[in-house]
Amino acid sequence: MPGRPIDRDLPPVVPVAMVALALAVTGGVILAAGAASDPSLTVPTVLIAAAVVLELVAIVMVALIRPFAWDRFKQVVLWALLAYLIQGGMIVFAFVRNEVPAGPMTLLVIGLVVFATDVPLMIAFTVARYQQVSG
Repeated sequence: MPGRPIDRDLPPVVPVAMVALALAVTGGVILAAGAASDPSLTVPTVLIAAAVVLELVAIVMVALIRPFAWDRFKQVVLWALLAYLIQGGMIVFAFVRNEVPAGPMTLLVIGLVVFATDVPLMIAFTVARYQQVSG
């Protein structure tokens, strides 16, 4: 059946986004591990910057797919984004409440933004890729 989405060659959105998520989480774990002392920000900064770049690559890959089930993608990404932004906001609240210093806080928030946007992207792409599309 030629219109089946499973037969289409699609870019590796989920693997790229998963690596981005892993880098962001790793950077956050390294920061958290050094929270008791004055942590070095070099390695977490590199990891989180790489995560941001990879997430942007994944977003561009999705944006260039034609044809694609954009209505379904938007529906899923918006609801998932709402849920993950609430989760990320709760985590940021905990960091603020525990008076995390500005440098580590900035990196942690950027890492949480990657988390809160990357997972919905992967969920929505996975749902939309299996929808029937014309063309």
